[in-house]
Amino acid sequence: QVQLVESGGGLVQAGGSLRLSCAVSGRVFSAYAMGWFRQAPGKEREFVADIDWRGGKTYYADSVKGRFTISRDNAKNTVYLQMNSLKPEDTAVYHCVTDNSPARVGTPRYWGQGTQVTVSS
Repeated sequence: QVQLVESGGGLVQAGGSLRLSCAVSGRVFSAYAMGWFRQAPGKEREFVADIDWRGGKTYYADSVKGRFTISRDNAKNTVYLQMNSLKPEDTAVYHCVTDNSPARVGTPRYWGQGTQVTVSS
């Protein structure tokens, strides 16, 4: 059973930074792409970023490009999301995701429960 457990969310002022982590168990972590989605109140879930199995290719939503960085440590079965220059519109529940592709998460079938990020103005 694939399990994804996020941590690192919290309350931060606009312009601040947070680092999210996601620990994965139940599969060969290094074989698959990993990613992050988010869902703000009253809005649909949206793609944030993903990273391929080796960590050599990363992809970002336009709204976070240049501010967020996704990375992974295959030895620790963990994926990270470094979020800088946070804005109030980044407020959302952030979900760690994965699917069965080494390249992209696509429409991911595996989701963590999420961690709340709140950015105050």
